Amino acid sequence: MPGLLLDTLRGSNGDQRPIWLMRQAGRYLPEYRALRAEKGGFLALVYDSAAAAEITVQPLRRFGFDGAILFSDILIVPYAMGQDLQFLVGEGPHLSPRLVDHALKSLVAVPERLAPIYETVRQVVAQISPQTTMLGFAGSPWTIATYMVNGEGSRDQHETRAYAYRDPAAFQAIIDGIVDVTVDYLDGQIKAGAEAIQLFDSWAGSLAPREFEKWVIAPNAAIVRAVKALHPNVPIIGFPKGSGEKLAAYARETGVDAVGVDETVDPIWAARELPANMPVQGNLDPLLLLAGGQELEDRAIGVLEAFADRPHVFNLGHGIGQTTPIAHVEQLLNVVRGWKR
Repeated sequence: MPGLLLDTLRGSNGDQRPIWLMRQAGRYLPEYRALRAEKGGFLALVYDSAAAAEITVQPLRRFGFDGAILFSDILIVPYAMGQDLQFLVGEGPHLSPRLVDHALKSLVAVPERLAPIYETVRQVVAQISPQTTMLGFAGSPWTIATYMVNGEGSRDQHETRAYAYRDPAAFQAIIDGIVDVTVDYLDGQIKAGAEAIQLFDSWAGSLAPREFEKWVIAPNAAIVRAVKALHPNVPIIGFPKGSGEKLAAYARETGVDAVGVDETVDPIWAARELPANMPVQGNLDPLLLLAGGQELEDRAIGVLEAFADRPHVFNLGHGIGQTTPIAHVEQLLNVVRGWKR
């Protein structure tokens, strides 16, 4: 029998709300910090399936979240496409070669780099309750492309946006390549046991409306169509962070089953403008969770009440911060689990 999270993603609107938190497996947990110190760097953890499964399960043991989100990274896809991937201390991820001057043609795919991730999914599924939904994920093509072109993260994705304007055909080839590998990747996660999928478009907010249609909505729709053809009953959550008023078009046009809402969006506006009865996920500001106190409780209740008339998965508007006190997570859980529609 499916758990509360999976039921909600499929359209059920019961009195209780499921809750999981983006980055719920991570540096705010002492058990994660201990394991990382033992095992070494971030990428080493991702590729140690037993360790990655343990990290995925850690927050479930502590908090009993309704979903287990795979411990991995969105840049596994370009790594499988043939770019070299390194996580440098204090600098974040670096990909090489940068995809300028048609360097996409020089890449040699390494699909076996995806296999350990599938093994992590299998190991997590073997450890969690059937009532806990196993969530797989991938980065959306626009966001992945920004890293592949620039070689690292950037504040406003200036170089990638300029590249897409300057040579749209070459950039389309990059997007198409990401779509193809992402579909294979999600198919593998689902076959390994993922029951729902989230597509993270972390940099969707940097695009103008026409480019948002071309580089966010269109490729995400292509992924959704292809995955649904293979796995029609697996819900897909789309999370185009920073999309603002373009969120409604994304929800209508991509074919996602549920839409993630970031903290900059008024939940009352989202409840009114998003397609009727579509499940929504979000959207408490992670800084409220960091701050705690009465304001955390009041704002969490405000989110719950705003989405009371539609299926709603409680979550943050983005990932949990690494200095967030565990007591504040417990406080939030008490609020969400004590609230009734």
